[in-house]
Amino acid sequence: MPRVGFSEWLALTKVVARGQLLRYRGGEQGYTTQFEQNLEKQIGVKHALTVNSGTSALISALAAAGIGPGDEVLVPAYTWVATAIAPLMVGAVPIVVDVNESLTIDPEDIKRKITPYTKAIMPVHMLNLVCDMDSIVAIAREHRLKIIEDACQAVGLTYKGRRVGTIGDAGAYSFNQFKNLNSGEGGAVLTNDDRLFTRARMFHDAGSYTREYSYESNEAPFTGMNFKVSELTGAVLHAQLPKLDPLISRLRARYPIMVKHLSRTNKLRVSPHNDPENAAGLTVILDTAEDAKKFAQNRGVDRLIDTGRHVYTNWRPIMTQRTFDDRMNPWKWAKRDIQYSEDMCSKTLDILSRTCRVSLGPQYPIPFMEWRGRSLLKAVS
Repeated sequence: MPRVGFSEWLALTKVVARGQLLRYRGGEQGYTTQFEQNLEKQIGVKHALTVNSGTSALISALAAAGIGPGDEVLVPAYTWVATAIAPLMVGAVPIVVDVNESLTIDPEDIKRKITPYTKAIMPVHMLNLVCDMDSIVAIAREHRLKIIEDACQAVGLTYKGRRVGTIGDAGAYSFNQFKNLNSGEGGAVLTNDDRLFTRARMFHDAGSYTREYSYESNEAPFTGMNFKVSELTGAVLHAQLPKLDPLISRLRARYPIMVKHLSRTNKLRVSPHNDPENAAGLTVILDTAEDAKKFAQNRGVDRLIDTGRHVYTNWRPIMTQRTFDDRMNPWKWAKRDIQYSEDMCSKTLDILSRTCRVSLGPQYPIPFMEWRGRSLLKAVS
């Protein structure tokens, strides 16, 4: 994660000194607006809308795209639980799809899981690992499906020259403290579609029918949520944004160093990557779950099956189809009987049990990473 320091403190001080903590009602051209404009330019997208979390960004994008009751949304079996929760918040239901060894949604299983009720695919770029977007886009076009990219764990990354989150109909970023941009909590909706952006902006601001926006004159008012951010969040993000690309560059510089060392053993192999020339995240696959568990005892290494609510079997409310009130249960609105089981994505469980994430340590100097690569090689050999 990028460090928080003087630039963030200075921006926050200016907001407090001014006394305008709202982004609206006087703060329209403040830090949040400037951040959105700079983000649009930096990642190459027409519209960016700052919201209060990555989860809110996903919900807003789905609502804006017209996903609702009776619809099915394909989500990967390995992702933070919010990816699967988001469809439920607009009345749709998540259909869980296997991941492949790249740790991203498997295009072949996408094809198997499509039904007449499927309306969207939510590919998730996990751990700075990018999805096979060429295959996903081709499938979506063939079946006329929306693509809502969950790029919350890969803010700023690219796939074959395009920033993730800008390839589908809409994308979502998270600015949680553990993400590539860090405002503690926060998120953004990204899109090149004018109407989708208009609907997302209305949805995130209780319908926003009292505000004077361009575009909105052609969209009938509808109810929405309150997912707005304050100028305090906007100030931190405005200060953080210049740190994003340097962070990604440091990750990319360290990836080949670690791969060089870890490729010298037959006890593990580097996971396949959907855009290896721009790789900024590293995972390795071992022969057995026990081997992976042992390797994960090294500092800066995590076995993925042990990462809690990132694994579908730990999505208790979803697996049991429980919502806050059974009268608002989207599974009852589905057009067919939806059943989940612990072993419905057994391929994913096998991959996760044998796969470990290896930290690329962007905060450490290159010589240290050379030493670390040799140390991990020794530990596994």
